[in-house]
Amino acid sequence: VRGGDRSSSVKCGICGKTFKFMCYLKKHYLSHTGEKPYTCETCGTCFSQSGSLKLHMITHTGEKPYPCEICGKNFTLSRSLKIHMRLHTGEKPYPCETCGKSFTLSHGLKNHMRIHTGEKPYACEICGKSFNYSAYLKVHMTSHTGEKPYSCTFCEKRFCYPSYMSHLKKHCLSHTSEKPYTCETCGTCFNRSGSLKRHMITHTGEKPYPCRICGKSFTLNRSLKIHMQLHTGEKPYSCETCGKSFTLSYGLKTHMRIHTGEKPYACEICGKSFIYSSYLKVHMTCHTGEKPYSCTLCEKRFCYPTALKKHLRIHTAEKPYPCEECGKSFVNRSHLKNHMMFHTGEKPYSCTTCGKRFSQQSALRTHIRIHTGEKPFSCKSCGRSFNRSGILLRHMRTHTDRSES
Repeated sequence: VRGGDRSSSVKCGICGKTFKFMCYLKKHYLSHTGEKPYTCETCGTCFSQSGSLKLHMITHTGEKPYPCEICGKNFTLSRSLKIHMRLHTGEKPYPCETCGKSFTLSHGLKNHMRIHTGEKPYACEICGKSFNYSAYLKVHMTSHTGEKPYSCTFCEKRFCYPSYMSHLKKHCLSHTSEKPYTCETCGTCFNRSGSLKRHMITHTGEKPYPCRICGKSFTLNRSLKIHMQLHTGEKPYSCETCGKSFTLSYGLKTHMRIHTGEKPYACEICGKSFIYSSYLKVHMTCHTGEKPYSCTLCEKRFCYPTALKKHLRIHTAEKPYPCEECGKSFVNRSHLKNHMMFHTGEKPYSCTTCGKRFSQQSALRTHIRIHTGEKPFSCKSCGRSFNRSGILLRHMRTHTDRSES
C-alpha cells in the first residue's frame, strides 16, 4: 500500500496494529526493532523519529519559541506551553475514577493511582523496601550510603533531601524567617504548607480523628495518638535521673529543669525566673494586681485557678486528702504532707544558728525571729510589736477587756 493511499490501511506484521499511512507504519516498526536512525550531531543522542530530534535540538540552542500570553514565560515545546496554561485556567483534565481527585498531567494521575492499588514499583536492592515514586527510592538510598549531597547555603548544614523536597527547603526558612503560606481566613502566615493545612482545621472546626474507645474526636492525628496513651497508660519518655515517666516528650523536657535548675521564663519587672511559662503568668498578677478568678459563693478573687479551687473547699467542707495512718483529712495536699511528719518524726528544716530542727518550714521561719529579733506583728492601739501573730492576737484582747470594764 502506498504511503499516501487513504482508501486502505496497513497492518503491522508484529503486533497487528493498523495505520492509515505507510509512513506511520515505518515509524511504528522502529518501536519493535529499537532502531534510532536520527542522531544529534552536538551530543550524539539518538532518536527513532526525526521530529524527536528536532525538538531535542532546541535544548542546545536555548530557543524557547512558545511564550505564555498571560505571564510571559517562554517554553521550548508547544505541549509544555499547553500544560503551563492549565495553571492559569485551573484545568485538571485527568480525574481519578476512585476518589475523584483531578490532575493537570496524565503522569500525575498515573502516580496517584498507586495509592489506591498499593503498587510500589521502585524497590531498594539493599533492603528490599519498596516505594511509590523513584524520587522516594533515591532519597531512601542515602540511608544506606550516608550521603548528604545537599547543603544549606547559610550554615553549611547538610541534608539527604534536595531543595524541592522537604528538609533543606524547610531548614532554609529558619534563616530567612520567610513564611510563604498564608491563611486566607485570618491572615496568619506559616513556613510550612503542612502547618497551614493543620491551622485551617481551627476555622472549620473539623475533628476527623475519633478515639475508638471513648469517642472523643481530635483535629490532628498526633493528638489522637497522644490521647490513646491515656487509655493504654503508656509513658514512653523516661527521666534518666529519677526514673519518672511522661506521656509527652515536652513533659520530660520541662521536668528536666527540676534537675538542671534551668528557669528560662524571667519576669521583666523584677527579674525573678520560673521553670514554666504558666508560673510566670501567675507571678505577673503580683505586679498588675489582677485577680481574674472569683468565687461564685463569696465573690473573693484569686490570681490563679488552683487557689480558687482550694478556696472553694472552705464552702464545700471537702477534704480530699486523708492520712492513711490516722484517717484525718485535709483540704490541701501540702497540709497532709506536713501532717505526715508527725507520724514519721521527720524534721527536715534546721536552724543554721542553733541547729534546732522543725517539721514545718513556717515553724522554722517563726523560730528564726528569736535570733534576729524581728517582730513583724504590731499592735495598732499601743504600737507594741511581737514575733508571732498568735501573741499579737492575745495581746489585742487586753485592750478589748479594758474597754469593756
